[in-house]
Amino acid sequence: MTPNEGSAPGAAPPADYRLLLPDGWFRVRIDPDGRERSVDALVDRQFEGVDNAPHLKRQARESLLAQAVAAYRGGGIELYLSLQQAGPLTIPASLLITLVPPFPDGSLPTATDLTTRLSADGEGEVSVVELPAGTAVRVRRASGPDRPAPTRAPGSPDEALASITLDYQLPVPATGAHLLLTFSTPLIQIGDAMVELFDAVAGSLTWLDGAGAHE
Repeated sequence: MTPNEGSAPGAAPPADYRLLLPDGWFRVRIDPDGRERSVDALVDRQFEGVDNAPHLKRQARESLLAQAVAAYRGGGIELYLSLQQAGPLTIPASLLITLVPPFPDGSLPTATDLTTRLSADGEGEVSVVELPAGTAVRVRRASGPDRPAPTRAPGSPDEALASITLDYQLPVPATGAHLLLTFSTPLIQIGDAMVELFDAVAGSLTWLDGAGAHE
């Protein structure tokens, strides 16, 4: 894919993007300068009112820090974790956003190329979908001890446990790069409902320029 494929000639790259996430999702900063403060804030929120579990609190902090480091080293730029409540229970889920750079010659595979390769590799249910933000390759996987997901994004929670993963990969206009959204949840019993939620979040993606949003 050339840098301007799917964009108007001379179009400027977007300055940023916006996603609409459900209430109760927490952004964890994964960059080296901000990750420890962000993880501490999340752990304090999780253990608010609990004063007799310092060991569990320390374990949670270490696990989240390791997850943030792995996500950053894997090219991640943002990590969101669900603290959404269903009665007394927390709904576990995550979203890792990764910027996939172009090849040195400025190219990237097209949606058709990606679909063909992923389908041949047995990467789950692969399809091409149209989002308001552009054409995306969508991949749904189920994984577990007998169903590994070797390409799961680094830093996704429950990497070794049974889970459902949903990827969306789409080109960033006028750049040659791709944005990869990797959703994951261990709630395989209600996997279809969780995937519907992930689809809605991916569909909310909007590119932003200096003046605001555009699609």
